[in-house]
Amino acid sequence: MKILTIIGARPQFIKAAALSAKIAEMRRQGARMEEVIVHTGQHYDAGMSDVFFKDLGIPREKYNLKTGSASHAVQTARMMPELEEIIIFEKPDFVLIYGDTNSTLAGALVASKLKVRIAHVEAGMRSFNRNMPEEINRVLSDHVAEINFCSTRTAVGNLRREGLAKTAKLVGDIMFDTSLLFAGHSAKIESTLLHELGVKAKKFVLMTCHRAENTDEPKRLREIISAANEISRKLPVIFPVHPRTVKIIDKLHLKLSPGIRRTAPLGYLEAIALEKNALMLMTDSGGMQKEAFFFATPCITMRDETEWVETVDAGMNEITGADKRKILAAFAKFAKFKTPTRLPRPYGDGRSSEKILKSLLSNPRS
Repeated sequence: MKILTIIGARPQFIKAAALSAKIAEMRRQGARMEEVIVHTGQHYDAGMSDVFFKDLGIPREKYNLKTGSASHAVQTARMMPELEEIIIFEKPDFVLIYGDTNSTLAGALVASKLKVRIAHVEAGMRSFNRNMPEEINRVLSDHVAEINFCSTRTAVGNLRREGLAKTAKLVGDIMFDTSLLFAGHSAKIESTLLHELGVKAKKFVLMTCHRAENTDEPKRLREIISAANEISRKLPVIFPVHPRTVKIIDKLHLKLSPGIRRTAPLGYLEAIALEKNALMLMTDSGGMQKEAFFFATPCITMRDETEWVETVDAGMNEITGADKRKILAAFAKFAKFKTPTRLPRPYGDGRSSEKILKSLLSNPRS
């Protein structure tokens, strides 16, 4: 079986790592399976791309489209002709897409037009906010996929309500696989990393901010930075800054207090080392909300909704939007928070990669 994997952004590299590792393991055990990796170049900065291939041991891509940055329409359109040529040439049994990026949508559209079967990993997630480009990407991708691999029962329920019950397969969250796979590697760098940043375990806040809903709205970004500045008077705030966010902060002349330590984007091992050791996270990232939950670290989500409702139900995630007052209230709550001794496990058992591949192998080309 030949699988053509389309990835292009940081969260997809993380998800693909576990699956690529499992493919290699199954091939060693005699499975007839080939993976062809296509990197769209949606995240092209070395700090957002190359470092993940290195840290996670993902096989280097066979094709790199070098799409680069552009508007949603232009970026998606640039990918599609090249993906079409590659899929026609490679003749895969399945095109595998991840998540909700423009790379996901481009792969879904091209493969569906070519009548090549699509498997969508992390399918069925819904924010129910159609103003989010990610929501449009994931909904359209789910509706053309033959198999929708779901992380949670909530996702399965979403697909059922949209008439896609027959396509839905509950396999658990592939990011949980990756976090278990690499937790030991990150532990080796924790003390060195904390020393370099000048912080102690559980004595700092880790913050990220990159979503367009926050960075493209000056009022929202000002509220977030103002809240972070105030929090940094109580605890250091480590702020790995997305290249796009850097430009906007500089353009708006936003001042960061001395207590905010701005760094370049983190590699995966660095990120999970800090997530494990932070007192709490402040983020608008979907992936980091889950990773915080995996490591029992409280999370303040600076969005107006979340797809990962299980983290909220467990009391580990507070949804604040970009409201300074709500962010500070959540900080005060989590500063006194005691993590429950037992947390629910809504994201599976860490074997989603194995379940995905067994499902694909049981569906050979007809």
